[in-house]
Amino acid sequence: MLEIIALYFLARYNGNIAARKGLKPGTWKIYTVVAWFAAEFIGYMLVITLMELKDIVSLLLIGLASGFGGFLLIKFILDKKPDIFNEDIENIGRY
Repeated sequence: MLEIIALYFLARYNGNIAARKGLKPGTWKIYTVVAWFAAEFIGYMLVITLMELKDIVSLLLIGLASGFGGFLLIKFILDKKPDIFNEDIENIGRY
């Protein structure tokens, strides 16, 4: 339940960044959710296969950390995109 609430706010955060960059916020919210679940699944599989860890609490914490890593990946991609060009900059000094 905690991760669903966190995922909602983090997807909204990435959507706001996408809107500031001039991109479609809904698309980037979906990317955030997909990256969260993909990273969470990969984290689970790595821990189960490499460490042979079967403790449910540890798996939940690893999944939460991996999911947050998926959010950070999408945030990093969004931060690398250029900002919207403000047309008012061209009008400086023309008055």
